[in-house]
Amino acid sequence: MSLDHTHDPVAQSWVDSANDPACDFPIQNLPFGRFRRPGEEGWRIGVAIGDQVLDLRAAKLIDSDDMNRLMSISAPFRQGLRHAIFNGLRHGSAHREEFERALLPQAGLELGLPCTIGDYTDFYTGIHHATTVGKLFRPDNPLLPNYKWVPIGYHGRASSIIASGGSFYRPVGQTKAPEAAEPSFGPSRRLDYELELAAFVGTPNPLGEPVTMAAAESHLFGLALFNDWSARDIQGWEYQPLGPFLSKNFASTVSPWIVTMEALQPFRAPFARPAEDPQPLPYLDSAANREGGSLDIALEVWLQTAAMRQAGQPGVRLSQSNFRDAYWTVAQLVAHHTVNGCNLQSGDLLGTGTLSGPAPEQGGSLLELSQGGKRPLALGNGETRSFLEDGDTVILRAVCDKPGARRIGFGECRGTVLAARA
Repeated sequence: MSLDHTHDPVAQSWVDSANDPACDFPIQNLPFGRFRRPGEEGWRIGVAIGDQVLDLRAAKLIDSDDMNRLMSISAPFRQGLRHAIFNGLRHGSAHREEFERALLPQAGLELGLPCTIGDYTDFYTGIHHATTVGKLFRPDNPLLPNYKWVPIGYHGRASSIIASGGSFYRPVGQTKAPEAAEPSFGPSRRLDYELELAAFVGTPNPLGEPVTMAAAESHLFGLALFNDWSARDIQGWEYQPLGPFLSKNFASTVSPWIVTMEALQPFRAPFARPAEDPQPLPYLDSAANREGGSLDIALEVWLQTAAMRQAGQPGVRLSQSNFRDAYWTVAQLVAHHTVNGCNLQSGDLLGTGTLSGPAPEQGGSLLELSQGGKRPLALGNGETRSFLEDGDTVILRAVCDKPGARRIGFGECRGTVLAARA
């Protein structure tokens, strides 16, 4: 991939709202998602532009509303579609009249999952998260020996991934207090969020054919925000020897818009390991990955409690971090996932794992920010939080912003905790 006219930072759209400098969806972004109007059953494919959505089928740019089919086309065809959308929305376009008929206000639409998600794998790329959490349980040996060699991951549950704006019930399960002789059953008392990105697979690979580092990113369609809710107390009792189960599979929330790999091209950054760390094995290494495998994506977590919502307050920001601090790149995740012949399908979701920064206040979860619940966070309105309470809404946000490029955003990933079912 390379920069082209669709990345021109001064390019503007005839959709006025897209030209606002604070807008997440300028003409340089053009993220894909699915929507439907009130009363409709089927999902349509749209592209966000300002505060509007362009219906791609109504604009005669595609002939199907099968998002997974669209995602599976090769990278050159995806680039051609991006060019057609950009050229039609650009100020002065000869296609304005026909595109205008295909525009809908985003505020009046239901936004769903961006595609059909068949499989979901969650990785553990955030080394600062892994180190901080490891210190809570293994102060003298926070990182296990394989962490710096292997992109650690586990297979999650795709069926419980929900669209942004939805709510979910507090999970129940077995927990065991350290002083207790036997476990108990009931609602989780240590419910947490995890600040992540979701990488969506576009072009599939056949079973038995690994994807090389040189080809890895051409198999990805793009990135979205992802909140992998976690029940820390259930997790602590169940995760050995096979890993998370009921502590993770009750809900995960994904944002509605996939920011494409093409749109992210201006925000590439070098990928480098500390000199004292082991360098990636050859199958996880390439010159292109070293030169620009990282992505400069600034991330935020906001919390709006029920009391804040009732008072009309938008919430408080809990932390900030950046995807540049991840220990593995998205290309390395694809290469490692397929090196044994595993076949990835269009729409598969690869979670990055919790993306924390190096400073204590940059934790991507409450487990880190509250130091395992020992130091509750003051929220500024008299409330505190060690872990999430019923009625809490967690909002994830992300932007790419650098000199010489147009700022683009990811929108919101929003979810609300409901009380456990009786």
